[in-house]
Amino acid sequence: MSHVEHLSQLYGLPVFDFPDAEPEKELPEAGAVAWRLAVDPYGDTSDEEFGDRWDRFLDTVDPAGVRAIVVGPWGEVYDHDSSVIVRRLVDAHAELAGLRAVFLGDLEQEEAEISWIEHADVTPVLAAFPLLEEFGVRGGSGLRFPAVSHRALRTLWFEAGGLPGHVVRGVAASQLPALEHLELWLGVNAYGGNATVADLAPLLAGGLFPELRHLGVRNSEIQDEIAAAVAAAPVVAQLTSLDLSLGVLTDDGATALLDGQPLTHLDSLDLRHNYVTDPVARRIQAALEPHGVEVDLSETGQEWDDDGEIHRFTAVAE
Repeated sequence: MSHVEHLSQLYGLPVFDFPDAEPEKELPEAGAVAWRLAVDPYGDTSDEEFGDRWDRFLDTVDPAGVRAIVVGPWGEVYDHDSSVIVRRLVDAHAELAGLRAVFLGDLEQEEAEISWIEHADVTPVLAAFPLLEEFGVRGGSGLRFPAVSHRALRTLWFEAGGLPGHVVRGVAASQLPALEHLELWLGVNAYGGNATVADLAPLLAGGLFPELRHLGVRNSEIQDEIAAAVAAAPVVAQLTSLDLSLGVLTDDGATALLDGQPLTHLDSLDLRHNYVTDPVARRIQAALEPHGVEVDLSETGQEWDDDGEIHRFTAVAE
C-alpha cells in the first residue's frame, strides 16, 4: 500500500477540492469542509495559476468562515518552493480569522515524489495565525522550522522521506504548551534525513510538551536506535499512543523496546512496516495485548539480499 496519499480529512472535516473553474453547483458552507487548493500544471483543465485560484477562492467562499485549508500542488513544486504559499496565507490572515488547520504539500507519488516537494521556512504561518490548532507539512526538501512559541497548536506533523535534523531541533526547542499530537517522519540520510537520536533527546526527556499524548517517530532508517532510546525515555509515561511505524525496525529494536520500561498503560503501539521476526512479534503481543494495548505489527518490509548483505528500506524515501 502507499503511505503517501491525499488527505481525506483535516480538523475533523472532509476535504473538498475547490473547483478549477466556476462551480456548476452550490459550494459547501465555508466551515463545513477542509478546502483543498491545488493547481496541477499537467492535469488541470484550466490555465489558472495558483495565485489566481487563491484569489478566486477568497472571493467565492466566505473567508471568515473557513476552518481548514489543504494545499496540494501549487504548480511545479520542484521549481517553486512553498514560500509562495506561506506568503499567501500570511497576507490573508485577517480575512481567514477563523482558520484553525493548515496542511502544506498534499501530493501523491503520481504528482511528485515526496523528495521533490520544495519547501521553505513555514513558521510564518504559525506566527500569523495564533489560534491555529493543527499544522502539517509533506516533504522535507528545503524545509525550515526554527523554534517557535505558539499557545494554541495541538497537532503538528511532518511527513518526509528525509526530514532535516535542524527541523527536529527546531521542534524540540519550541514552546508549544497545548501540543497533544506530534509526528515526525525522519526518512533516510540519502534524501536529507540526517536527524539523530541526540536531536530527539529534549523531546524524549519528557516535560517539554506537557499535554503530549501521541508521539510518532516514524519512517526512519535508525528505527532500532530510536526504539532503544524510547525504551528508557521519560516522555513515554505521559503518552497514550506511540507510533514507531514505517521504518527499519528489527528484532534488536523491538527487543529493546520490550525489555525497557512498561508500555502497558498505552492504548496503542504502532509498529507497522517492520522487519521483526514472528517469535519477537509474538512476545510483544503477549506482553501488551492482555493489558488492552492495541498492537499493530502488520506489513513486513521488503528486504534486498546483495550477495549476502541484507538491505532494508523505510516505507517512504524518494
